[in-house]
Amino acid sequence: MPKQVVPESARRRRRRTKQGAVLSEQVIVETALRMLREHGGEGLTARRLGLALGADPSTLYRYFRGMDDLTLAIGDELIGRALDGWAPTGDWRADLRGLGLRIHRAYLAHPQAAVLTASRVSGRAREIVADEAVLGILRTAGFTDPAAVRIYHAFIDQSLAFAALDAASLALPAAARAADEEMWASTYARLPARTHPHIAATADLLAARMNDSAYPLALEMLLDSAALQRARQDAGPPSAPPDQAAGGAL
Repeated sequence: MPKQVVPESARRRRRRTKQGAVLSEQVIVETALRMLREHGGEGLTARRLGLALGADPSTLYRYFRGMDDLTLAIGDELIGRALDGWAPTGDWRADLRGLGLRIHRAYLAHPQAAVLTASRVSGRAREIVADEAVLGILRTAGFTDPAAVRIYHAFIDQSLAFAALDAASLALPAAARAADEEMWASTYARLPARTHPHIAATADLLAARMNDSAYPLALEMLLDSAALQRARQDAGPPSAPPDQAAGGAL
């Protein structure tokens, strides 16, 4: 049975930790982010986090129901950082592009945390704010509710999927990442046209592109599709030919 979380007003320690900090949910999340950056997901445990905070590990359970609850709070923090300073402009396409790129950057700034949290649904305040913002952009732009939900679903999943993919690459040990990046020039570029004509024909282009994230391009393709749906919605259903509308024969 999960432990009951103590309300925020009752959590604050009367004494400071060994590091001189007064514990709060935010302090714990920020410390966990630092530990993930330095040690990866396997290095984040209640014991190690307690040591880093200068507090007994059991103290964490006054703020979170468990380490999984902390994981959800970390994901919510990344979303919150993406939203910081963002405001809609009224241009739905520019607003979705800006928000998507912000989400991608916020996750890549903490790749180990992104790998841990990108697939999760926290239901926390800042995640809900982001979801409300995306749906609001689409509905305010005049998309029907079914269309708004379809595009929202694709937008959020695409943003987080690329964040997880690109973060996983950044989280690799430096030598492994360098070897992966070199593969396009060391292996693919040397494949003979006789056996691999299409790779050989595009080898230089592949080497120039494949080590960069495809997210900006994929996002533009999604926005192009959304714009096409919007245009079709404005045009309405296609009208029947005059002879069919009148019920006449060809």
